Amino acid sequence: MTPDVALDCRNVWKIYGTGAERFLARNPSPGPDQLGEHGFIGAVRDASVQILKGEIFVIMGLSGSGKSTLVRCLSRLIEPTGGHIHFDGRDLLRASPRELIEIRRRKMGMVFQQFALLPHLSVLENTAFPLDIQGVDRATREVRAREVVKLVGLEGREDNYPRELSGGQQQRVGIARSLVVEPDLWFLDEPFSALDPLIRREMQDEFLKLQNLLHKTIVFITHDFDEAIRLADRIAIMKDGSIEQIATPEELVLSPANDYVAEFTRHVDRAKVIRARSIVSPLVETGSG
Repeated sequence: MTPDVALDCRNVWKIYGTGAERFLARNPSPGPDQLGEHGFIGAVRDASVQILKGEIFVIMGLSGSGKSTLVRCLSRLIEPTGGHIHFDGRDLLRASPRELIEIRRRKMGMVFQQFALLPHLSVLENTAFPLDIQGVDRATREVRAREVVKLVGLEGREDNYPRELSGGQQQRVGIARSLVVEPDLWFLDEPFSALDPLIRREMQDEFLKLQNLLHKTIVFITHDFDEAIRLADRIAIMKDGSIEQIATPEELVLSPANDYVAEFTRHVDRAKVIRARSIVSPLVETGSG
């Protein structure tokens, strides 16, 4: 794995059905029809992707496309049927349960659509909770939690409980809680999709500001193409468990790999996506010839 690659996912499969691992061993590249004939469901099919350090990598797809399943495979919250996932110098599929727990606690942050805050804990206590699990002393975890609460714009709300917060504020707590461990790799699964449109836009702005400060390696899931092109350095578009194309937002708009990808870009305001150099560069090259 090259130094600029944070996560290297190669030929990952998640097949549901009895005997899926034996089936995949006998049939290394089964198509959808072959899977169906044998009673299997291919939730993730032969997915390969390299996620670069410091980038926002968005996995985009409609409901049922396999995007959330793939991300859960990357962190082994779901056990892949086959493939290789290299992170932090090791193949995660060979890591022991104890090693996985430590990797998730100390190297990975996760934010989901459901806020999953502990209702009996304050904002500060919810934020500090992962450090408590790590065994960090109370004084240290409180200092760190206060820093992160301030970072996500909730200074002054440290003593509030989840029921006293708006949806956007609750999601900020979820983000703070995932950041408090200073993760090397940050997974966000549709974190803003349950919010009202205006709040969602505000959270996207705050998210980009945070990334400009922190330069995290981020895997972000969404079904909203406008959100994807607004946030992403690169986008993977999924359909029926397979990755259709991986590209920058402007590459997707200019050179969609197939009709399925092109359909996503059809109603996009291209002026917002295509940078001047994407149009000017070919003209310069032509002129110089």
